[in-house]
Amino acid sequence: MGGIPTLTHKTPPTPTTLLCPLFFSSPRNSVPTRASQRRVKMLERCLGAHRVRQIQRAVRHGKVTFLCLAVTIIVLRANIGAGNFGTPEQDFNDLRDHFYASRKSGEPHRVLVEAAASDTTKTTSTTDNSDSNNINNNNNNDPNNYNTFDINKILVDEGEDEKPDPNKPYTLGPKISDWDQQRGDWLKRNPNFPNFIGPNKPRVLLVTGSSPKPCENPVGDHYLLKAIKNKIDYCRLHGIEVFYNMALLDAEMAGFWAKLPLIRKLLLSHPEIEFLWWMDSDAMFTDMAFEVPWERYKDANFVMHGWNEMVYDDKNWIGLNTGSFLLRNSQWSLDLLDAWAPMGPKGKIRDEAGKVLTRELKGRPVFEADDQSAMVYLLATQREKWGNKVYLESGYYLHGYWGILVDRYEEMIENYHPGLGDHRWPLVTHFVGCKPCGKFGDYPVERCLKQMDRAFNFGDNQVLQIYGFTHKSLASRKVKRVRNETANPLEVKDDLGLLHPQFKAIKVDYTFDNGL
Repeated sequence: MGGIPTLTHKTPPTPTTLLCPLFFSSPRNSVPTRASQRRVKMLERCLGAHRVRQIQRAVRHGKVTFLCLAVTIIVLRANIGAGNFGTPEQDFNDLRDHFYASRKSGEPHRVLVEAAASDTTKTTSTTDNSDSNNINNNNNNDPNNYNTFDINKILVDEGEDEKPDPNKPYTLGPKISDWDQQRGDWLKRNPNFPNFIGPNKPRVLLVTGSSPKPCENPVGDHYLLKAIKNKIDYCRLHGIEVFYNMALLDAEMAGFWAKLPLIRKLLLSHPEIEFLWWMDSDAMFTDMAFEVPWERYKDANFVMHGWNEMVYDDKNWIGLNTGSFLLRNSQWSLDLLDAWAPMGPKGKIRDEAGKVLTRELKGRPVFEADDQSAMVYLLATQREKWGNKVYLESGYYLHGYWGILVDRYEEMIENYHPGLGDHRWPLVTHFVGCKPCGKFGDYPVERCLKQMDRAFNFGDNQVLQIYGFTHKSLASRKVKRVRNETANPLEVKDDLGLLHPQFKAIKVDYTFDNGL
């Protein structure tokens, strides 16, 4: 038959050529019906016998072509799949893509190289991404990786705190009534531990601290480290000892009040200490050259930054600040702590006391009792008992609010010098409300952290200048040299007198005079 020879080819048979002959059986051997014979004779009369045979051959060839196409589609679907949905449209798209890819193989070598390069890039990218994911997964499972370690695994609290008896009034400890006598006897028996280390130079213990647990934000502990480094610098330069606490000694006095049990314990454990200097963890020394005028407080037991009229006349809750204060080691101070503490126990007592303080003190918001408000209330309502031994200092910044100071540092550097301690060059800059160790503060985090960096560098420059360096700017961690090296380093002038202060060179005989 006319169409069959085209299937024999010198190339190896394809699945199509193998399957098509199954459908190439000629209908010539079939028995024609009478009706079909009559139709053929009618066509021969009209068109002629030769023309009819040509039409018959064309029809037979068309049938064969259609059958081959159908078989080819079946074979291709078996080889390249039926598409995502198996629809005719999807099949057509798959066939088109398949034939297009086949045609691409015949393009010039350049196209093949580019395609290969593209495939390599994709493969490399996929491999890199896969490797990166594997590395990240491995890091997440790496027991040596601090970034992925869950700190809560080791921060385990050992059971419940002991519950106090609600029927007993809170106390800081056993009542002591003769502490001045006990302390005086101890000092006489231990002359190598005098309570004064120089003329008008008392032995001072600076006390500060932070929570037993890590800060509640990623950078808080870093800023606590800066703050304690700052305090250590000042204390080293001024002959002050440092106690850093991370233990909550009394669970009932958490929060604002945690300092009271600690202060009492330290006063009783260190009779050689004349003054205890409490400073909050978010306060920094910014005048490294200023020496506290200790002689001014010879008749005082308690020194705070504040104003008499705001406390005694206005009863203003911010008339003083308890974030930085000096407390003499004496019986009077123990009695004050006993009178101060009853508003502190957490829970109902603290909540109810907060309501009283808000009602009685000017401008105080509604919140639980805090140590500062309680002290204002205590002094304002019992001035006769406590007021004559309390010194509210406003001549220098024992506490300085950061919001009105830090932006003026450059002005201070241009016009003034260390050693003044007041608004011209503040002794202490206190970041009240920033709460750098907590989750939330009262001010924008970025502002607080930038200003804390500036305050730290402002104080740190006064230390680095001793050794010939300063920070490049108040916002910079990097330092620069401000003095050339010399072959005679001992001849370098110490302008601020911080390297070898006079009190360190004086050996004094012990004398004890409580006189209060």
